[in-house]
Amino acid sequence: MGHFLLTNLLLDVLKSSAPSRIVNLTSSAHRTGQINMKDLNWENDYNPGRAYSQSKLAIILFTRELANRLKGTGVTVNAVHPGIVDTNITRHMTVYTNVFTRFFLKPLAWPFIKAPRQGAQTVLYAALDPSLENVSGCYFVNNEESEVSQEAKNDDMAKWLWKVSEKWTKLNIT
Repeated sequence: MGHFLLTNLLLDVLKSSAPSRIVNLTSSAHRTGQINMKDLNWENDYNPGRAYSQSKLAIILFTRELANRLKGTGVTVNAVHPGIVDTNITRHMTVYTNVFTRFFLKPLAWPFIKAPRQGAQTVLYAALDPSLENVSGCYFVNNEESEVSQEAKNDDMAKWLWKVSEKWTKLNIT
């Protein structure tokens, strides 16, 4: 909800200073995401991994819906997967903090883990590259446009999520 609220509160400024770009951080984890319409806020049977994947899918749905709404305004919006970056994001996911993961899985994954500076490159590309001036509603990985999951292409779900987000944030922008 933070992405939705902050972005919408800044839209008038972004439109008045067009051309402007919005870059949303997401993850390839969106590919395993499902929007749980009956328990969107994970109030029952919380699962950190599934909640994370759902949130990353929601960001792509938000990005695509916002891109449609911003057509012709001079404001573009894209989503970016920075890669697997060396952060402490998994600190509360017990599957990633156990001994097996620490001593066996992480060393195997290490060659694929990016330093924060490397992880920022696709964000900078989406925000600054002149070739993307009129590109909107896309998903980028490693400085290249990439395909999103089928769930992330669900326009009806994007519209439903937009309505729920308006309700939860008490914004009336439809």
